[in-house]
Amino acid sequence: MITVRKSSERGYTDRGWMNSYRTFSFEEYQNANYMGYRSLRVINEDRVQPGHGFPSHQHKNMEILTYVINGELLHEDNKGNSCIIHADEVQRMTAGKGIIHSEYNPSQSQELHLLQIWIIPDEKDLRPDYEQKEFTYNSKSDQLCLIASNDGRKNSIKIHQDVNVYASTVIT
Repeated sequence: MITVRKSSERGYTDRGWMNSYRTFSFEEYQNANYMGYRSLRVINEDRVQPGHGFPSHQHKNMEILTYVINGELLHEDNKGNSCIIHADEVQRMTAGKGIIHSEYNPSQSQELHLLQIWIIPDEKDLRPDYEQKEFTYNSKSDQLCLIASNDGRKNSIKIHQDVNVYASTVIT
């Protein structure tokens, strides 16, 4: 059964340089009632101050989607990827056997606002991989836009799990 959880009921973490709302238990926010949903493990809404971010760290066996709402995110990893993810772009990082990466807000003046979604892959120890795509405002305006799927249909990002991830910008 799906239960509606209001935004204000999510876990909250303030690190000074970043504040984060966590839908499911993650790091210091722990709630036994919210440990994930099936293969969906993390939905974090983060706001990162200019010039701050996460130094190099490792992930394994996770599909990580990063959706930049406002600002820019600099991603660098040990597979040779060095990219800036802009607003309305989505990045998929297949951690697989293991990937080391860093993420920073490269701006010295603008806050970075993003969603990070972690999905447990349908297979362990995949080859680490990276993909990035733009999903324009018009493609999401008052409609659902498929941004990630297991087969990459409708120009969505391909992920290793039988799930569909949609985005929409709702105008009220």
